[in-house]
Amino acid sequence: MSAKRASSKTQTDKAVPLAQIRTLGDPVLRQQTKPVTAFDARLKKLAQVMMEVMVRDEGVGLAANQIGVVSRVMVWRNPDADEERYAWVNPVIVEESEARCTEIEGCLSVPGAAMEVARAEEVVVECQDLSGEPLRVRLVGLPARIAQHEIDHLEGRLILDRASPEERRRVMKELREQALAVET
Repeated sequence: MSAKRASSKTQTDKAVPLAQIRTLGDPVLRQQTKPVTAFDARLKKLAQVMMEVMVRDEGVGLAANQIGVVSRVMVWRNPDADEERYAWVNPVIVEESEARCTEIEGCLSVPGAAMEVARAEEVVVECQDLSGEPLRVRLVGLPARIAQHEIDHLEGRLILDRASPEERRRVMKELREQALAVET
């Protein structure tokens, strides 16, 4: 999930030169990720790289398949408390409120697009931390939206899949126009 914020280039830019965000049209974004079974140094390194890419590209969340890794791992940060950063392994939404909220969302994998997406206002996520310890977390508001967005990625879904047909057509038209403008 994206969050445009003013920032300067940092050491992170040098630390992750090859980890690029996969964008709309890349088949890895449509793949369902595989559960993680090894909680080792490689997993910790993956989470570190994902965190660096998320920050570098000014996002608030990132799923592993967005950088081409088909593992069920997501990272996210609370934009209201930038020091709050999380790495979740094998996350699953086990409860969600009936109450829905429609907000504008952006996505690092659909650059230049923002669209209205309806999501549950509150969710409960069960996952594991990087050591394999189980977690059960109740999220409300923006953190709930971020978790739903990233878990959708892990299931092979994009925000376009959650938008209304009218909203999807509007965004696809904008993206085509942007692509044509770049080509000319």
